[in-house]
Amino acid sequence: MAKDIVYFDLETQRTANDVGGWGNKHKMGISIAVTYSTQSGEYRIFTEGETSDLIHQLVRADVVIGFNHIGFDYEVLMGYSIFDFRDQIRSLDLLVELEKKLGHRLKLDAVASATLGCGKTGDGLDAIRWWQQGKIVEIAKYCAYDVKVTKCVHEYGVEHGHVKYVDRNGREQKVDVQW
Repeated sequence: MAKDIVYFDLETQRTANDVGGWGNKHKMGISIAVTYSTQSGEYRIFTEGETSDLIHQLVRADVVIGFNHIGFDYEVLMGYSIFDFRDQIRSLDLLVELEKKLGHRLKLDAVASATLGCGKTGDGLDAIRWWQQGKIVEIAKYCAYDVKVTKCVHEYGVEHGHVKYVDRNGREQKVDVQW
């Protein structure tokens, strides 16, 4: 059976300020989560009420790939489970790997725009505003696009042995990766 790589991202209902700071990510609440499975070849969209199905898919994956999903998305998910996803799921966090190489954090948009020639369609604060406005379809589209961008950045890195990014001075740089 083929290896199941699951690309993953989620959006929240509340900001860090709404829940008393970044130490309370588990209180932010899931508005929408999206996965893409290489085994099924399908995107799946999960609402907060379907979190147990999301967790089941992540646990069964051979590897879960995301961008800052270990430090953020898993922390949000821990508000729904006693499971410590950071230690129990085989993960590849592209942000963590790039930070190890570069010594600083990057935004997904900085990597995607340089590597793929296209950036993100919004940011997490847009998704929270859409949640407050009841625009669930907008959140799902945005989150699915982030999953697709993460997947494409990962695949580019696997194929070429590097990804590109725009540095703080607006210059395009290249960093070797071994994904």
